[in-house]
Amino acid sequence: MPKTVEFLFDFGSPASYLAYKRLPLLAERVGARVDYVPMLLGGVFKATGNASPATVPAKGRWMNADLARWAKRFGTPFNRNPFFPINTLHLMRGATGLIEDTRFFAYLEAVFDAMWREPKNLGEPAELVPVLRRAGLEADEFRALTERDEVKDRLKATTERAVERGAFGAPTFFVGEEMFFGQDRMDFVEEALAA
Repeated sequence: MPKTVEFLFDFGSPASYLAYKRLPLLAERVGARVDYVPMLLGGVFKATGNASPATVPAKGRWMNADLARWAKRFGTPFNRNPFFPINTLHLMRGATGLIEDTRFFAYLEAVFDAMWREPKNLGEPAELVPVLRRAGLEADEFRALTERDEVKDRLKATTERAVERGAFGAPTFFVGEEMFFGQDRMDFVEEALAA
C-alpha cells in the first residue's frame, strides 16, 4: 500500500502554491498518494497566535525574495500578488466543497494560478468568475456551495484538527504523524515517504 502525504494548504499562501506545483512529481518519484486538505490559514493563525510574514516588513521583503528564488530553482512561474492579502474564506470553502467532485483538481489549478501565476484579486467577484469558469463552475453554483452548512462545518473541523496536530502555518505536511512545515522542507517529506 503506498504511503500518503497529507498536504494542508490555503490559497493565500504563496508557499502553498509552490508546494502544490512540486507535489505531484515528488509523489510520483516515491510512489506515494497525496491527500489534499484545505484549511483556513486565518483560523490557524488566530488559534496559534501566528501571523503572516507580510505583517513584519523586513520578514515580508525577505520572504518575497526567497519565494522568487525557490520558484526559479524549480521553474515554477510565480508573481507576487499585488492584492495580497486576500481573504480566502470563500476560496477555501470552495475547495472543501469540491474535494470529492471531479472538478476539484481543475479548481485547485485555476485558483492557485490566478492567485500566484497571473495575479488576480480573487476577493472581487468580477475577477473570480472567469477563474471559476476555467474550473467548470458557474458563480451561482459556487456561491451556493460555499454557503452550505456542511461545507462550512467541514472547513472549520479540518482547520481545528490541523491546529490540534501542531500546524501553525501553510503549507503543512504530515507523513503519518510526522509533521513538516513549509515548501522548503519537501526534501524531508520525500525522505519520510521513501523510508
